[in-house]
Amino acid sequence: MMFAAKRLLFLRQVLFFTFTAFGGAQAHMSLLLKYFVKDTKYISEEDLLELNALAQVLPGPASTQTLVGLAYKVGGLGLSLITFLIWILPSAAIMTFAAISYGRLDHKHQFTDIMRYIEPVALGIVAYGAYNLGKKVLRSQLSFFLAGSAVVATLVLRNAYVFPIAILIGGIISSSIDTPREENELRMGLFSNINRNKLIYYFGVLLFLALLGAIINTTSPFSLPIRLFENFYRNGIFIFGGGQVLVPLMFTEFVQMKHYLNASEFISGFALQQALPGPTFSFTSYLSAISMKNFGYGVYGQFLGGLIGVLGINLPGVILVLFIVPFWDDLKKVNRIKYSLSGVNAVSVGFIIAAFMLLVKPIGLDLLSIVIMVITFGILNFTRVSAPILIIAGIALGYFL
Repeated sequence: MMFAAKRLLFLRQVLFFTFTAFGGAQAHMSLLLKYFVKDTKYISEEDLLELNALAQVLPGPASTQTLVGLAYKVGGLGLSLITFLIWILPSAAIMTFAAISYGRLDHKHQFTDIMRYIEPVALGIVAYGAYNLGKKVLRSQLSFFLAGSAVVATLVLRNAYVFPIAILIGGIISSSIDTPREENELRMGLFSNINRNKLIYYFGVLLFLALLGAIINTTSPFSLPIRLFENFYRNGIFIFGGGQVLVPLMFTEFVQMKHYLNASEFISGFALQQALPGPTFSFTSYLSAISMKNFGYGVYGQFLGGLIGVLGINLPGVILVLFIVPFWDDLKKVNRIKYSLSGVNAVSVGFIIAAFMLLVKPIGLDLLSIVIMVITFGILNFTRVSAPILIIAGIALGYFL
């Protein structure tokens, strides 16, 4: 009975966290410490920080993985799955509804006029994300080289598989160059504990969906949902760095390469997501629902799209963190993994820079837009004002001017 009461109290804390977690992964971490360490002592601060470190090592949504891993430690698999649903569904539902509403309103001049200043605000947020991550990551000639190479590869090749390949190459290069030589011969028996069948299933889902999407005729009603799920699942496997990397990858693939939606639709959704609490990755619900709308699917198809987006992008990371938590104590000791992160993060910075360049081109920048973008960047960089307030200010500016 006491165990059930403890789980209900934990889920209540998850609910509080879900509706107050503004500001991205760094702000989320301070709230996790408050709700689950200081207020209720479900876990020690050291254990929570180690879970967060694990989430930073793995691809996928860091805040989601940390919260799910915490729930797993408190109450096992069942509690972790319920926690996952409580965390992702509210913001995903709002973003799906926003996509459906945008599809009905985007032809009205009044609506687009009100939203016109959101675009430079969003660009300022992306620029701040690139600067903030770059300041932490770009500290060596190798990191600058990898970031520059990622920019060039993104702008020149324009292929969705550039991203996972570049991330893998960046991690391999930095691991090979930076890892001390003696580490090559140490702890090679660590991975003997891994269930290889689970790894086969993990990547097999991606390959199966990619093959299925290629085989099914594009005129089939099942084609787009399968292709969307494959797109999001693939990006969920290979996205390192959280939401600030997710946005440029999604823009390049969905707007620039595949033309599922246009730049204005994309940036309006990104701006709305910045004003909401919860996981940044819920933005994919909006992208998927808008894509379904643009290809002629009705309201029910758009609801399906919202579900496909949020599950596709989150499942790889959640499965991975639950898979690795049991032997994380050994994994965190391997320097080769630690040293690969500098290359992965450098490539991620390159993706964000390339996305900023691609975002500016279709929007165009007049003097007022440049001023708004610079002010947004300055406020985020030099004050404690958060992105949601700036988004609301951008909407107000469009309404009154």
